[in-house]
Amino acid sequence: LMNAVVAQGVEPAQITQHCDSVSLCFSKGLGAPAGAVLAGRREFIAEAWCMRKLLGGGMRQAGVLAAAAHLGLQHAEATLRRDHDNARRFAEGIHVLDLPLCSINLAAVETNIVMVNVQGAWPSPAELCDRLRAVSKEEVAETGQAVSVLLLPWSAHTVRAVWHRDISARDTELARSKLEFVVRKCQD
Repeated sequence: LMNAVVAQGVEPAQITQHCDSVSLCFSKGLGAPAGAVLAGRREFIAEAWCMRKLLGGGMRQAGVLAAAAHLGLQHAEATLRRDHDNARRFAEGIHVLDLPLCSINLAAVETNIVMVNVQGAWPSPAELCDRLRAVSKEEVAETGQAVSVLLLPWSAHTVRAVWHRDISARDTELARSKLEFVVRKCQD
């Protein structure tokens, strides 16, 4: 929700106006260690409250977590904008390389998520992700650095990359360079 709010430049209420209920996780994107909020009709919240109690959920003295969530909300726009900018830089960097094994639809990069299309039968998205995660002696010898990139095989021809508050512009450039290195090695 907050990524969409920042990307579209609107208030959360505008996006959620036709929803019956909304859940917002404070740890995803906002950087709080835990916590979420649930909003909806009074009856729905009463039922959710009962279910939480029945399942043993609940926390005592959760003020520290609430403070972290509050801080995350206060800085959401700047933090998420930075994540979106890093994702865009990564996507543009890969797009400019014009790699034969990978492509990116730049028009689809609106938030902190980049979908990398993998062309051909090899490497598969899973194999590409394995190679991005691994660090080889050859990589260290050629590039002078050891970089491990965690991406998710999303479909038969797609890999998903997601940015969050702990990924810097430098990390983003290292991930782009690692993808270029891995694709080049796969072509050899």
